[in-house]
This record gives sequence, C-alpha cells and structure tokens, in this order.
Amino acid sequence: MRFAFQLGPATLVTAAFIGPGTVVTASMAGANFGYDLLWALLFSVVATMILQEMASRLGIVTGQGLGENLRQQVQHPLARFALFSLVVCAVVIGNSAYQGGNLTGASLGADALWGQTDSILALKNYLNLNPWALLLGSLAIAVLWQGQYRWIERCLILLVLVMSLAFISTLLLTKPDLSAMLIGFIPQMPTGATLTVIALIGTTVVPYSLFLHAASSAKKWQYSPDLQQALAESHADLRTAIPLGGIITLAVLSTAATAFFGKGLVMTNAGDLALSLEPVFGVWAKYLMATGLLAAGLSSAITAPLAAAYALQGLLKLSANGFRLTWLLIIVTGMLVASLGLRPLNIIWFAQVTNGLLLPIITLCLLWAVNSSVLGVYRNTKRQNLLGFAVFIATLLLSGRTLYLAFS
Repeated sequence: MRFAFQLGPATLVTAAFIGPGTVVTASMAGANFGYDLLWALLFSVVATMILQEMASRLGIVTGQGLGENLRQQVQHPLARFALFSLVVCAVVIGNSAYQGGNLTGASLGADALWGQTDSILALKNYLNLNPWALLLGSLAIAVLWQGQYRWIERCLILLVLVMSLAFISTLLLTKPDLSAMLIGFIPQMPTGATLTVIALIGTTVVPYSLFLHAASSAKKWQYSPDLQQALAESHADLRTAIPLGGIITLAVLSTAATAFFGKGLVMTNAGDLALSLEPVFGVWAKYLMATGLLAAGLSSAITAPLAAAYALQGLLKLSANGFRLTWLLIIVTGMLVASLGLRPLNIIWFAQVTNGLLLPIITLCLLWAVNSSVLGVYRNTKRQNLLGFAVFIATLLLSGRTLYLAFS
C-alpha cells in the first residue's frame, strides 16, 4: 500500500490529453448523444493505461525516451527515414496544429472569466488580435524556459488538480442522471456517432504522450538504485493520474449532456458550454467550467511542445539548444494561429481526427520497442502483448473507418 496513490510523470500525460480538444470533443459527444458514448471513454482510459505503462517501463529500464530507443532499434536507412518521417508528422507537425487549439481553448476560458472588463476589451480593439493567446503562450514559454523537470511537473500537477476541482464541481452542480450514465457504459453506436467516437478515443489515447511519458519517466527515476521500486512507483502514478483524467472527461461529457442534449440548443465551442450553464445552474457553474477550460488549455500548451521536443531530441540527437528551439517554435506557431481568430472548433476537431489516424503507427512502434532485448526481463509478457495488440487492432479499425468515411 506504500505506493497505492502517487502523482508523477503520468500526471503530465493527463495534463496533455485533458486539453481544449478533449473538452470540445467530450462536450460535443454529450451535447449530441447524451451519455451514449461513455463506453468509448472507458475504452480510451483502459487503452491509455495499457500503452502508457509500456512507455513508462521503457523509459525507466533503459534510461532513455521512446525516440532514443527507436533510433537504436531501427538501423536500415530506408526504414529509419520512413519511421522518423511518420513520427515527425504525427508528433511535431501534429502538435503545431494542437498548439493553436490549446491556446485558443484556454483563451475561451479566460474570456468567459475576464473578457468583458474594460481593459481587455480595449486591448482587443487596439491590437485587433486575441490578447489571451499572446499572454498564455508567453506563460507557457516562461514555464518551460527554466528547464527544471521537477518544477514543470509540479506546475502541471497543480493545473490538473485545478481542472479536477473545476470540472467535477461543475458536474455536481448540474446533477446528472446517474441511471442514464450507467447505461452509457454499454457499447452502442448511435446514428452519426462514428467520427465522434474516433475523436473521443483519439483525444485520450494521444500518440505524443508516449514520447512524453517515456522521457519524463526516464528523467524522474534516472538515479533510482532499485528498478522494482521505480516501476512500483510508476504503476501507482499511472493508476492515480490516468483514471483521474478519465473522471475529468466524464464530468465534461456529462455536464454537456445535462445542459444541451435533447433541449434544441446549439454549441459552437467549449466557451458556449460555460456560458450556457449560468442561467440554469448559477454563475458558479459558468466560472468553474471556464476555469477548467483555462487550466486544460494552459496545461496542454505546456505539454504538447515539450513532448514534440522530447521526440525530436530522441530521434535526431538534438542539442540542448535544439531541444529548446523545437518547443519554442511550436508555442510561437500556436500563438500566431490563435491570435488570428480562426474558428477553434474546426482547428481542434481536425487535430483530434488526425490524431486518431496516426495513433496505430505510434502504437506499433512502442510495441516493437518494449519487445526488444534491451529490456531484458522487463520485456512485455504474453499478456501485455495481447493487450497491446488488442489496442492496436482497435485503433487500426477505427482509423480504417475514418478513411472510408472520408473518401466514400
């Protein structure tokens, strides 16, 4: 029981996948389909725990991230070029797209809280830009610039706890239908829900989180003299942080189901959810949802660039300056995209569906790495491989369905 509950690197994973994309996707799932897609959320949480356990174990045992392990395992020049190109597309280019959505989503939360003040309105009119994106992007840069892993981890743990308090409190205020929630865990596919299911899974089982978790676990336990103890602590961290992320997503989905489903209301972005709660559930519901959205956007604005930098550092052996330049360029790109005032729903939704398409590739890479001889006795067992390949097949089928719908 010593390691029954713990928060550590897995909290970075929760901070990564509970971003504006998750809030938007879960909100749309609840608003359009009620509680019917809770089973997809449960699958997402289980799949995330399976894959992230492998990523963390790889980092702890080898002392290196997923990128470093892939670089060592793949030696053929053509295979290496193809694999590295796919990873760069999935993680670096994908995270650049996510970053605009992260900062835009965080801005929606900030705007719901403080957007009507005279100073903010004057700043918007003067700059003709989104000032929140510039401010929050600068804050993300400040957090990462100091470069201390433990300090970054503590900041993200704080943001996750703020999200938890905000979203779960909002759920309690809205008083969801508990019997309908339980029925929602029974697998079903309402008409028109396929892409929403893919997006809901894709926003939880996030490919770049595998690079983030492996590298951050390697850093946290790099001086641990006892691998068994380090792995036990990692498992406790995983059992605490990932289910907490699932509960946060459940709270958002259920809140949207209570506020929108079957009531003829239209939601265009997550900010609408915060504003719609006030007339029925009081001003505190609006402020709590907006606070959660702000924390979600800021946490992902920090973790997405960090994950991309870890991936490139591992694959290409970047220097410390190259590592910093990678995450800095992604944040600045996101600041520019978010400041242009593009529709956030379209940006985030596209990123989530693309994430679902690329997920099987990253999953297969991870399975390859954790079955290599470098892990010794800590290689995957038959049971772990069975679970991992089950997740791989499920994500592959979902990706195939997405391509069929896109080109039919």
